[in-house]
Amino acid sequence: MNDLDTVADVDSTPVENIDWGLAASVGKRIARPGPRVTRYTADRARAELLDAAVRAEGPVREVTGLADGLAVPTAQILDRSGWIDAATRSMPAMLGPAPTESGDDGVDDGAAGADARRTGTGFTGKVAGVQAGGLLAFLSSAILGQYDPFSVDPETGQDGVLMLVSPNIIAVERALRADPSDFRLWVCLHEVTHRVQFSANPWLAEYMRSNVGALTGDEDDSVAEIVSRITEGLRSGKPREKGVIGLMQLLQSPEQFEAFERVLALGTLLEGHADHVMDAVGPAHVPSVESIRAAFDRRRNGPKNPLQRLIRALIGMDAKMAQYVRGKAFVDHVVDTVGMERFNTVWTSPETMPLMSEIGTPDAWIERVL
Repeated sequence: MNDLDTVADVDSTPVENIDWGLAASVGKRIARPGPRVTRYTADRARAELLDAAVRAEGPVREVTGLADGLAVPTAQILDRSGWIDAATRSMPAMLGPAPTESGDDGVDDGAAGADARRTGTGFTGKVAGVQAGGLLAFLSSAILGQYDPFSVDPETGQDGVLMLVSPNIIAVERALRADPSDFRLWVCLHEVTHRVQFSANPWLAEYMRSNVGALTGDEDDSVAEIVSRITEGLRSGKPREKGVIGLMQLLQSPEQFEAFERVLALGTLLEGHADHVMDAVGPAHVPSVESIRAAFDRRRNGPKNPLQRLIRALIGMDAKMAQYVRGKAFVDHVVDTVGMERFNTVWTSPETMPLMSEIGTPDAWIERVL
């Protein structure tokens, strides 16, 4: 859900050509400070979030029927700078092991492991690093929580890290006037569902990695080729999706657009499933869940100023919000029709993933797969 976790592209620069060490430095320098809190409030929030991340696991596993018997790892409680550091490690890891060569980007990173994140060290890499840093600075105040299946948990040595951004959670619970303990557990229910999805189905991470790799691969199309593709698409008269998806349909090669649709369908499924589970579990475990959900939806759908609308459009946050709505409607319908056990067939393989055309017509998925 918007403000819980967001996946954003940094224009069209291949991830290997971004100086992620520089991106981390720039992002941390320009990120807005979090809300003012006392040491007691910060420590209490940290303790409650750690506890909530563990307590959420049982109800989520019970409702989903996934990950039964697996270990319950702890979460990482981060500030905004910590999230930026984690993001600049995760993004290159999503496409493969991060390079280990070091270099001097002229900026004091101030964080261990910055050299391991440095991938693009030329001029283009530095420019892209500054752009990425600006984007991460903006996102660092919007992310409440995130499950990263590509990074290694430093405590367990296993792939997958659940991150909760404490200052942002405090800021939103204050803005919503929500009960802090209830809101923290509510956020954890969503993010723990992502952890359960990937833990119970390890193939999902590689499926996501391979499709994102196909999207960001360096095909180096010329301007003429792109213009020709757009012209042919417009002349063909073939039906196209609206908005950003339709634009991608024109700009990308057929192979890239297929990968784009697979990533979009997967993201829609993951987010919709997490929202479904959160609402299914919430009433029994979060006393004020109805008021939290109502206030959060008002905040999500509330008016934005022109600059916010522009930024959200550029980084795809509105498209991300649509994923929650469409994905939850898909999951709600399938679970109501066939039950959670049969719905879980969706996690079997890439072939059982819903097609984008089936997200809006869940009965078509039921007919094809079940």
